Amino acid sequence: MKHLEIIKNKILNPDELRSIMEVKQSEGKTFAFSNGCFDLVHQGHIDYLSKSRDLADYLVIGLNTDNSVRRLKGPRRPINDEYSRALMLASFLFVDYVVMFDEDTPYNLIKTLQPDVLIKGSDYKVEDIVGYDIVTARGGKVVTLDFIPGFSTTLIEKRIREE
Repeated sequence: MKHLEIIKNKILNPDELRSIMEVKQSEGKTFAFSNGCFDLVHQGHIDYLSKSRDLADYLVIGLNTDNSVRRLKGPRRPINDEYSRALMLASFLFVDYVVMFDEDTPYNLIKTLQPDVLIKGSDYKVEDIVGYDIVTARGGKVVTLDFIPGFSTTLIEKRIREE
């Protein structure tokens, strides 16, 4: 199989991914889940996602669709379209699966997938993280990770616009 084909095969719809997860979870494997827009990927994302992958056997990224990003970030975002963003994330060796969601939050996606570990940045209080109730109800963990200061898509976008 060619590398690009391997990368594309990591991008699944929720039902396809849930089927895979059910089988692997029945074998004792664990899944970590994090989500975001991931518009301009930077060092902070790489640090955060690689550390997320260390918390389970597999890492699933819930990716906001273009419509979802526009609602959350405004009409000038995303800079990169959803397929480009999904492909970029899927190309990382520490990302096992990418799945898109069109809502403002991944609550319904988390409900469908039933991950074992839910991860967000430390700018969130654990109990305020969307999906906390779902994951903890089945004995899973909710974890926050610190960001590398000075790295954000918004800061990068601002620097580009100022030049």
